[in-house]
Amino acid sequence: MMEHEAYLDMAAVEAQHWWFRGRRRVLEATIRRLKLGPGARILELGSGTGGNLAMLSQFGTVTAVEMNETALQISAGLGTGVDIRPGYLPDALPLGDQKFDLICMFDVLEHVAEDEASLAVVRRRLAPGGAAVITVPAYAALFGPHDVALHHKRRYERAELAEKLRKAGLVVEKLSFSNAGLLPLALVSRWLDKALRRSQPSGTALPPRLVNESFAGIFGAEAGLLRWIDLPFGLSLLAVVRSGD
Repeated sequence: MMEHEAYLDMAAVEAQHWWFRGRRRVLEATIRRLKLGPGARILELGSGTGGNLAMLSQFGTVTAVEMNETALQISAGLGTGVDIRPGYLPDALPLGDQKFDLICMFDVLEHVAEDEASLAVVRRRLAPGGAAVITVPAYAALFGPHDVALHHKRRYERAELAEKLRKAGLVVEKLSFSNAGLLPLALVSRWLDKALRRSQPSGTALPPRLVNESFAGIFGAEAGLLRWIDLPFGLSLLAVVRSGD
């Protein structure tokens, strides 16, 4: 579970930080290509401080589930009108028998001890013809202070994630790396975090404006690129899946 202070820090920068902005641009383009019908039922699992709720609301009626009370309070104060409920993966979701046309898990799975069971829940909650969009951090070898600070339990290899999706009964439509352009800088930053034994990992604070805008543009540019190709490397993995039923 992320600590109280971590959620406050996230809320303070989520609207402006290059990583959140770039990721939202990529996710919005990915969801738009799904061509959801009018009145689509959308579920965000692990909605955090609510930074994706306005974007998701463009595509239908959104329900959100979040386990952390601080994050719930912050997101409820955004005025998005989204139904945000307390709950836990994999077996404490307050959703009754609801099914959804789109289920989103944006950098959530790495926080959950029972990741395979949680993916199975995603499959069971998908309506016929529905899709799920899932992102996770990539490369187990990069696990370090940044992940510890964010209470990650793991980072994923591409083949590992593909196998866990398959075992959960999900059919992969797309599985690509993302945030590729900034991988070299991230590798240097993560190495320094480890070498210097930093207690506060680099990259979480809002950088200077020029740097922030440049990084947001580099990451966000993948929104168009991912329409045509799967990227061979990157800091994250992006999966679009459907139920195998």
